[in-house]
Amino acid sequence: MAKGKLHSTANNLPARNREQVVALLNHALADLSDLHSQAKQAHWNVRGRTFFMLHELFDKLAGIVGSHLDDIAERATALGGTALGTVRMAATTSRVPEWPSDLKAPEEYVTALTSRFALVANSVREAIDAAAGLGDADTADLFTGVSRDLDKALWFLEAFA
Repeated sequence: MAKGKLHSTANNLPARNREQVVALLNHALADLSDLHSQAKQAHWNVRGRTFFMLHELFDKLAGIVGSHLDDIAERATALGGTALGTVRMAATTSRVPEWPSDLKAPEEYVTALTSRFALVANSVREAIDAAAGLGDADTADLFTGVSRDLDKALWFLEAFA
């Protein structure tokens, strides 16, 4: 499917608005997919005295992020768009920085995840306003739920410091 081309739908949101909302959704899908994989990376590799606590926390945070992927992808397709959700698609679109491969101390893992959760949480908050401005209250509501969960996850990470 060519960029910007929509599938036919009886959804009465104007096509131009739907194209823009689908783009917002696909950016969020890429960022959240990347964030999910980075939280799993931290979960698998963290070491140290706080290993078990952080291992459990990082897995929980990955689950929170992962729980939103389906809803975001399906909303894009419900609007007539195409969900761009493969790992390779996410890698080319994600705004999340690459995971550092040289982390050693548990605190470094927490710091790296904190900055990434903050970036995605702030981006999703911007997407709420953008979707609302395009007349799509349903997508704004979807993003609001994601935002609430990301803010809670960010709080968990920041409370560790």
